[in-house]
Order: sequence, then C-alpha cells, then structure tokens
Amino acid sequence: MFIFVLLKVAIRSLRANKLRSFLSMLGITIGVTAVVAMISMGSGAKASVEKQISSIGSNLLIVLPGATTSGGARMGMGTKPSLTLGDTKAIEELPSVFCAAPIWGGVAQVVYVNQNWSAGVQGTTPSYFIARDWETEEGRTFNNSEVKASSKVAVIGKTVQKNLFGVTDPVGKIIRIRHVPFTVVGILSPKGSTASGDQDDVIFVPISAAQRKLFGTTLPGVVKIIIVKARSRKLVKMAKREIGNLLMQRHRIRTGQDKDFTVRDLTEITSVVRKISTTLSLLLGSIAMISLIVGGIGIMNIMLVSVTERTREIGIRMAVGATTANILMQFLIESMILSIIGGFIGIILGIIASLIMAHFMQWPILISWQAILLAFIFSAGVGIFFGFYPAKKASKLNPIDALRSE
Repeated sequence: MFIFVLLKVAIRSLRANKLRSFLSMLGITIGVTAVVAMISMGSGAKASVEKQISSIGSNLLIVLPGATTSGGARMGMGTKPSLTLGDTKAIEELPSVFCAAPIWGGVAQVVYVNQNWSAGVQGTTPSYFIARDWETEEGRTFNNSEVKASSKVAVIGKTVQKNLFGVTDPVGKIIRIRHVPFTVVGILSPKGSTASGDQDDVIFVPISAAQRKLFGTTLPGVVKIIIVKARSRKLVKMAKREIGNLLMQRHRIRTGQDKDFTVRDLTEITSVVRKISTTLSLLLGSIAMISLIVGGIGIMNIMLVSVTERTREIGIRMAVGATTANILMQFLIESMILSIIGGFIGIILGIIASLIMAHFMQWPILISWQAILLAFIFSAGVGIFFGFYPAKKASKLNPIDALRSE
C-alpha cells in the first residue's frame, strides 16, 4: 500500500515538470528504438544468411579441377580438365560419402514457342538432386536410365518457368536448348538467390545429353565439377581427406607434386559466414546499447537537478517522519517511471522504424520478441542504475540543512 502512495507522489512530481520529464524520457526512447531496430536488422540479416546456406545443401564438398600453365603463367583453378566421370563413381564408393554428382554445362538460349530466355544449363545425374536436397514442385527428375540413353529431358527452375511459360504448366512441353528439343519432365521447388546468383534460373539435363548434344567435349568423360555429399556433418572432414587421397592415387600424383584438383569444404565456408553475421548482430546491438546508456546518463543528470531543486521538500518529508528508505524509494520510482515509459514508447517506435527500413531499403528484418523484452528490461535497469545515485544523495540529506534550504 505504501508503494502506491510513493508511486502517486512520483507521478505528481513528474507531471509538475512535464518538459523536463519528457526530455529525460527522450534519451531512453531513442536508445530503445535504436536497440530494437538494430537488433531486428542484425537478426534479419542473420536469418537471410541462414536461409541461403540451408538452400545450398548440407554436408557438401565441391571438387574442382586444377590449374593449367600457359607460357609459364598459371591460369588459375578450374582451367585444367582433370576430373572425370570415373572419378565421380570412385568418390561415390568411399565409406564417408553419401553420393556424388558430376556437372558439365554452360549458359544457353532457351526457346518455348515465341518466348526465349538465357539460362544456365547444367548436365548432371540424379545424385545431384539428392546432394542438394532439391525436390520437385511438379513432375519428376530424370533417372539413371535416361542418363545412360542421353535422353532429351529437362528439369527447370522456377525462374525459367516464370519467364518461359508464365502461368502455363510446363510439364510435358518441349523447349529448345541451342535448337535441340528437350521435354520438360519436372519443375524444381524454389531455392532463392545467393551471393553467386539466382539458384532457380537453371535447367538440368542428363550429363550425357549435355556433353553429346549441347556443349560437346573434346575429352569424353571429363566433367567440370563434382558435388559430393558426406554421410553426416561429422564425416565431412574425413570425406575431404579420403577424396584427396583417392584422387592423388587415380591421377598418379606423388607427394610434393602440385595437385590437379581442389576439394573445398562448404561447411567451413558456411561456418565463417555464420560467424560474420553473428558478429554483425552483436556489433549493431552494442552500438544501440551505447545510445541507451547515454539516455540513462541523461536521466541521472535530470534527477540530480531535481534533488537540488527539491531539497526543502525532502527536508519537510523527513521532518514529518519519512525515513531514508522512503526518500530513496521515492526517487528510484521516479527514475524507473521515466525509463519504463520511455522504453515502452521506444519499443513501438523501434518496430515502426524496422518495418519502414524493411519496406524502403529492401533490408531483411526479423523483429525478435526476445530483443524487445531485452530492450525493455535493460531500459528499466538503466532507470534503476542511473537513478540510484541521485536517490541515494537525496536520502542522505540532513533534515535540518534541507529545511534551511531556499
């Protein structure tokens, strides 16, 4: 009951100095707005990165061909055609490997009736869709029999479907890739975009058809890339080591010689990206917290001024029986009211600011209720922390000296 009395007194005191109270709350409001907006931006960016990473697939390794040398200059990784279909089959038999898929392709003009579109055309095997965890939205993927027969069948991505067919169902329709007719047998579920481009702007065909009927090859059986999926996350490093040893043997590379291939662990790349996005979120949150602390310092300054101006009032309260604890509690409650109201307004403005940024800046935003709760608790904590010193100073005043104050 006594708390309610102190609460009423605190509200009356704050209402008596409306402008001062508003300016005190303003610092906290701005700080909480910044916290909510910044953490929402960081969380949104992190969620966007996680979505892109998961769309690529899990436990993946990429085997790339090596570098060739021309005129004494190394031309870079991927310029020497050193990987083959035989390498792919041998890799798939390793105990730590779940599946492996070769890739051979390029960019080609695709035509359907009077519509045309330039898209990436990749020749591969059914294992590719298993490695990438890529399912069809409609229809099916091609099978191993169609790969052996060099069948002219194609599976298309959502972007290709949208630009070539619009609302027409493409399954069963014939498209022309480099003037060669292919029958669409399936539509892949959307994967979205990554830093390397639109994953859905692609057409997959059997690798044998890509090599013999579309892009050709002077070296039969050669592939550009091999995608490998390990049996589990724990076996990724083992798979990388086993693939390296296997290709060293198959390509007759001695210890100390330059390798004509490179094995890249995508899980290492994704873990680095996750760390970067987490660091970004923490950085944005830390910057926002600083503005909240600045707001708390503003409350402390205003409360110190209030204590100085109300010295005589404090003396009168002590004279009529108010204890040191009563005075301390009164000023702490005033400080907490300022910070809580400021925090509540800041949360609303932070959500609005986040939505505005998401709309106009096309920035991924994820409004986290945990962040909102943290900002609210932190704002209340700021009120207690920065209000304690002025409240303590008020409670330590000598009643006689306070009464003499003008």
